[in-house]
Amino acid sequence: MTIAVYPGSFDPFTFGHLDILERSTKLFDQVIVAVLVHPTKTCLFGVDKRVEIITDVLRNKPNVSVENFNGLVVDFCKQRNSCAIIRGLRAVSDYDYELQISSINKQLSPEIETIFLMSSMQYSFLSSSIAKEIAKYGGDVSALVPPRVEAELRKAYGKREL
Repeated sequence: MTIAVYPGSFDPFTFGHLDILERSTKLFDQVIVAVLVHPTKTCLFGVDKRVEIITDVLRNKPNVSVENFNGLVVDFCKQRNSCAIIRGLRAVSDYDYELQISSINKQLSPEIETIFLMSSMQYSFLSSSIAKEIAKYGGDVSALVPPRVEAELRKAYGKREL
């Protein structure tokens, strides 16, 4: 069985993330969405809430699981017998950062491959930060995030409707 890890902070989980995930499930038998616990990053949602939301969004995907982790993603991959790390790329600007990270990961664990998937065109502009910014000011995020995420953003920003 081939297992891949799709790591990220996912704060919040967007349709862009879902697009990359759904496409990666066609390449691997199992994909683990690894929600990062990042001690220096301030997130809108705590890690347990992010795991809960993403698990709910992905409840009908039998070959996907959701876990949290801290530390090095390559160590998490080894613990889960994963052969690959999935990373989404929206634009050339993402590539520079991702190239650095994948090169270090390859040095740390040569047996683990990094697989880059380009975002679908309709999500090439989308980031969690943009979704949060729009939601914060009461904008409509229904085309950016799944309904469960939209509801959680409304709660977080005290809005009845976005």
